Amino acid sequence: MDFFTAEFWSALMAIVVIDLVLAGDNAIVIGLTARNLPKEQQKKVIFWGTFGAIALRSLLTLAVVWLLKIPGLLLIGGVLLVWIAYKLLVEEKGHDVGSAASLWAAIKTIIIADTVMGLDNVLAVAGAAHGDFILVVLGLLISVPIVVWGSTLIIKWVERFPVIIYIGAGVLAWTAAKMIVDEPLVKGFFTANPVLKWCLIVVIIVAVLALGRMKKQKQVKQAA
Repeated sequence: MDFFTAEFWSALMAIVVIDLVLAGDNAIVIGLTARNLPKEQQKKVIFWGTFGAIALRSLLTLAVVWLLKIPGLLLIGGVLLVWIAYKLLVEEKGHDVGSAASLWAAIKTIIIADTVMGLDNVLAVAGAAHGDFILVVLGLLISVPIVVWGSTLIIKWVERFPVIIYIGAGVLAWTAAKMIVDEPLVKGFFTANPVLKWCLIVVIIVAVLALGRMKKQKQVKQAA
């Protein structure tokens, strides 16, 4: 595709918009994960986590044809994201997490979460790119600074307003629930039964927040 055509720029704009739709969720994942690390390691986690996420998202977009053939992809991804939401919620702050293992564990969490949340958007990005990989990469490179800026801002907010942790976990649980009910294998059933669909979404969100709070309270009692 020619770099100087209206088609190229309109496609690029569409990809950036699609990527930014996920920016809020991704910033929450990065921010909540990095909050447990020392200040000097937070920037490393944000940089390498974001870099790894871009690489995997690009590869996923290239593999979109094969992804379409994998049954249950959104369902598996949604279940994994439920666990990530819970894990982020119950992680304790204030422990010695200065080791390399903790640093790379945080980076791994960011990459996995971004990849899982990006699965249902890969098709949209691939469609907007019209098969042009350069467009996909450019779109990601444009939207990434916004994600990084958002994650560092969230770290600062979380330090002042801990309730943001619960809001973030709720957003991730919502994303996970939507992925599960949008899985093609079960989407027809939930479309025909919208009440059950919304009940499941609410149950997943409430379960993540309630179980996370119970675990957190247990941690506080054990530390006392």
